Amino acid sequence: MLFLEYPPCSTCKKARSWLDANGVAYTARHIKEENPTYEELKQWHQQSGLPLKKFFNTSGLLYKSMNLKEKLPAMTEEEQLRLLASDGMLVKRPLVVLEDQVLLGFREAQWLEALK
Repeated sequence: MLFLEYPPCSTCKKARSWLDANGVAYTARHIKEENPTYEELKQWHQQSGLPLKKFFNTSGLLYKSMNLKEKLPAMTEEEQLRLLASDGMLVKRPLVVLEDQVLLGFREAQWLEALK
């Protein structure tokens, strides 16, 4: 399982602690230092079945400073994926990639169901 995180993020810290406490094995990846690629994001988006908008960190400073709330609806899916791949801080975190699903953000009940 791949665990993408931004270590200073409080939600990521909570998620990592939860994984450790529940004995879940994972490979951690710093989302800012090692951005998800366009190809990875495209695959994860397809695998998740979620709208692409869910992959954006809408509470992030970069999202807000770029005024993406206004711009995203006019962008194509490819443009959105390329934008996400350009900076890990635009990507919702933590992000967990499993063999058959993708988890965005940390919701304990959802994680418990997916990882147990």
